[in-house]
Amino acid sequence: MSSILNKFSLSGQTALITGGAGLLGRQFSRTLGEAGANVVVADLDFDAARDYAQSLLDAGIRAIAVRVDVTNLDSVEALIEHTIYEFGQLDVLVNSAALDPKFDPQHLDAQGANAFETYPLDQWKQAIDVNLTGMFLVCQAAARQMLINNHGVIINICSTYGLVGPDQSLYERPDGSRQFKPVYYSVTKAGVLGLTRYLATYYAGKPIRVNALTPGGIYNQHDEVFEKSYSVRTVMGRMAELDEMNGAILFLASEASSYMTGANLVVDGGWTAW
Repeated sequence: MSSILNKFSLSGQTALITGGAGLLGRQFSRTLGEAGANVVVADLDFDAARDYAQSLLDAGIRAIAVRVDVTNLDSVEALIEHTIYEFGQLDVLVNSAALDPKFDPQHLDAQGANAFETYPLDQWKQAIDVNLTGMFLVCQAAARQMLINNHGVIINICSTYGLVGPDQSLYERPDGSRQFKPVYYSVTKAGVLGLTRYLATYYAGKPIRVNALTPGGIYNQHDEVFEKSYSVRTVMGRMAELDEMNGAILFLASEASSYMTGANLVVDGGWTAW
């Protein structure tokens, strides 16, 4: 029996992170790389992925960047082929790519009202394509390779709003104007859990484990009003720090979670415990 610390090692494995140049994707990429994995930073924004992969290389982590459009079957299949070409295998997939309407200062003014009654059909369809169909395509292509390798771990990134409805009062502006977390976010994130459980049971008896990770709100220079409003709704009284999902992602990716599949690991400071 190996020691508990050895169970967290990903030495010799290859981890692919979609949305790898994103806010959490960067954290996931670095964490799995520090645990010994070869890292594929896959993102629609290739320049951002390339720059981040270079920073990992500079830190002694073997990493490459690949541009991927998760809604495009050819692009997804090319991603998997490139991963195998570079590293010979695919052991861990983290599905972090998603449309995520953020309310930090960088994105706040671009959100619009997002009212349900007038929410545009084209934006709804785009979100379904990225957040659900994209995850389906990447899981499908990755699983074929994992079956060949006789080993694989898939981690799908969910959200507390896939478990409970959004508290829309959080998005009321100080001037009294209203914004809303859009309908697609809750619906697609709930779908992520359905896909996770389906795949876990579909691969019963096979060497593929599939779990979900559900983060709570991550502090990213949010304005003071939003931060305080969000924080009082959590048991721990604060938003998550950027690195506070890293332990959970490594746990799910490694043999430390070898008896888990079809599960959802919630790291939300108690948001959904009330």
